[in-house]
Amino acid sequence: MTNNLIRKYNVPGPRYTSYPTVPYWDQESFSPAAWNKSLLRSFKDNKNISLYIHLPFCESLCTFCGCNKRITKKHSVESPYINNLIKEWDMYLELLGEKPIIREVHLGGGTPTFFAPQNLQLLLETLFSKAEKHPNAELSFEGHPNNTTKEHLTSLANLGFNRVSYGVQDYNEKVQKAIHRIQPFANVKRATDEARQTGFDSVGHDIIFGLPFQNKDHIVESIEKTKQLMPDRIAFYSYAHVPWIKGNGQRGFKEADLPTASEKRDMYETGKQMLEEAGYVEIGMDHFALKSDSLYKAMEQKELHRNFMGYTTSSKTSMIGLGVSAISDSWFGFAQNEKTVEAYEAKIAEGVIPVVKGHILNEEDLTIRKHILNIMCNLETSWETPENYFKELPEVLMSLKEMEEDGLLTFLDHGLKVLEAGRPFVRNICMAFDLKMKANKPDTQLFSMTV
Repeated sequence: MTNNLIRKYNVPGPRYTSYPTVPYWDQESFSPAAWNKSLLRSFKDNKNISLYIHLPFCESLCTFCGCNKRITKKHSVESPYINNLIKEWDMYLELLGEKPIIREVHLGGGTPTFFAPQNLQLLLETLFSKAEKHPNAELSFEGHPNNTTKEHLTSLANLGFNRVSYGVQDYNEKVQKAIHRIQPFANVKRATDEARQTGFDSVGHDIIFGLPFQNKDHIVESIEKTKQLMPDRIAFYSYAHVPWIKGNGQRGFKEADLPTASEKRDMYETGKQMLEEAGYVEIGMDHFALKSDSLYKAMEQKELHRNFMGYTTSSKTSMIGLGVSAISDSWFGFAQNEKTVEAYEAKIAEGVIPVVKGHILNEEDLTIRKHILNIMCNLETSWETPENYFKELPEVLMSLKEMEEDGLLTFLDHGLKVLEAGRPFVRNICMAFDLKMKANKPDTQLFSMTV
């Protein structure tokens, strides 16, 4: 990849975990009642659901983090928060009117393993007792290598959890100090080994490139150590530097401490080559998996899906988000919960689902969403059938001509395919389809850079 292409296409852009993206949701036409209606519409056709549970508490602040979190060492917050999650679940069950089938659960945060194993067990047993669990349910959680204990793993495995992802980020001590995330390789190895010993059949590691003080040698070191453990999945993604959105958390270092766009891309290409030589296959954008992993199999069968949990194998289920800032997706609509613990608790106390904003998709939104999902998941899309055509498509295709000339994509008879050289710019290709963003140019930067 040439530096000219990097300079040309390194612009702010979404990661497309949804379309429309959150900043362009239509608040005027949205209401909690409209969201409820969209969820019931989806549930009527498919009783399977995915659950995302946001557990926001962390004992210390990682300065690279863009998640919604609450820093505290007071573990007395655990029980009240769990009680509110259960009350929110009860409200959704009352809305649905019959038992859903839980196809997927993901515990995110924050730090889910901030919670004591017995409290996580209480929460999950209560949720499961009020629904059916699919026999092939995929249950996963995000673990911190420093505080994920054998007891955590055993409790969750006994409940059917089979996948864990550990945030590794980088093994270099200077980088770890800059991002306030000190975790020796020994801790990651222990957490990985114990997950496998406990029965988890998919262990993932997250590695970030573009962190402060990071260089290519650090990436080589991190991936060499990762290869010693051979996790089933690896998320190898670019640090999203958005301090104007995330506040002081991402200001623990100077802009000058960050690598340049070309240095970042060199890190990625180096890491990608090392991972592929080790037997990993690139899945969608910035994700890698061994051929034995379900994510690879979903890609092969073109059943890969992308939502607010990232890449997933469950494409035909509604996703209900429980907890602070959690986002739900019925396919026909999105809804996000209150973003602070206090506001969330207040809504629960009122006996209402704690939704604060969202978007109901119109027919054009649904069509464009399909194209963006196809590109993000399959690196191709088609508008051969009438339901995949929209009136602005000719303009979209004209705007992609330059990318075709740059060798990033190729046009088919009634579709397009992203070429290998275009993989780093898949977000840019999707942006050509993003009519909401084109129609509403913001005054300030909303997204991280695409390269």
